[in-house]
Amino acid sequence: MSRPLTFQMMDTHAGGDVSRIVLGGIAPLPGDTVRAQMEYLRDDADGLRKLLLFEPYGIPEMSVDLIVPATDPEAAAGYIIMEVMGYPIYSGSNTICTATAVLEAGIVPKREGVQHFTLEAPAGRVHIEARVENGVVEAITCEGLPSYIDTYRASIHVPEVGDVTYSVAYSGGFYALVDATELGFSLVREEERRLAECAHRIVEAIQAERGFSHYTLGDVGPLPFLHFMGPVEQVADDFYRSRSTTYVHPGVICRSTTGTGTSARLALMNHEGRIRPGDRLETVSLRETGFIGTFTGTRQEGPHAVVENTITGKAFVLAHSDIVVNCDDPLVECAGLSSILTARHG
Repeated sequence: MSRPLTFQMMDTHAGGDVSRIVLGGIAPLPGDTVRAQMEYLRDDADGLRKLLLFEPYGIPEMSVDLIVPATDPEAAAGYIIMEVMGYPIYSGSNTICTATAVLEAGIVPKREGVQHFTLEAPAGRVHIEARVENGVVEAITCEGLPSYIDTYRASIHVPEVGDVTYSVAYSGGFYALVDATELGFSLVREEERRLAECAHRIVEAIQAERGFSHYTLGDVGPLPFLHFMGPVEQVADDFYRSRSTTYVHPGVICRSTTGTGTSARLALMNHEGRIRPGDRLETVSLRETGFIGTFTGTRQEGPHAVVENTITGKAFVLAHSDIVVNCDDPLVECAGLSSILTARHG
């Protein structure tokens, strides 16, 4: 019988999306940047992602965030994001959860009031503002990635759906943005399965027709995400609200509206001249949770008006646990896993 492998984890959620924060038990990863360490996991040691997102330990709707030492001297910690579709370089909900976890775990000392610190994502340095009241992390505001519109109101014929008008934004990944009302959706929880099926058909059709290239990153793979947009309600002079939901993988609709999806919406609203710097958009999910995106400014990058933004949300701690991995378990695949876990007796 092989010796069990163990590591330490904190389960959290932001807006309903569960992020499993791996705090300890992982051997140092090769790579002189967090991005390089992410690429090592992706290419040579994908077992941790598969272990925690699939049976018997998890489900594909979850995400995993591995805390690693920062390579940037200004950052308090680094983190690598793992999701069912792979290794995104950035995620708003995962950043909100990770920032909360490093405070709760004492990696960054928690202080009353508003405090600032920096994390290092595979996308680079991320500035965090945390609001703590009576020892509780009540809100995290993190930078959204610079976002822009790649394609505006293109049309495609989708089998079993019909003609679909869509725009494409980049906000950490490429998003197809579609009007939910035009497709017959009200964006309520009872529609979740049909939303996933419809989004899958649209994404497959777009992937088959064309690819997308980032103006500095180049080819980042086929378009993976789709964001359903509800009507935009103006709540105040500088505040808007819209029901929203995000598809990320066959069968998977995010519980939250997602931070990158919210950033994509800000890019579209700016493209259409509907918001000004300082304006905020609250996206509201099928589960009535929300994130607030703030449009902070624009800059021109070649042909693109790039939107700078922040995302605000709250994460909740669900559990602290030691995960025991027994490689004799027929449901557990230890290939690509044992080399990165620190072994000890369970």
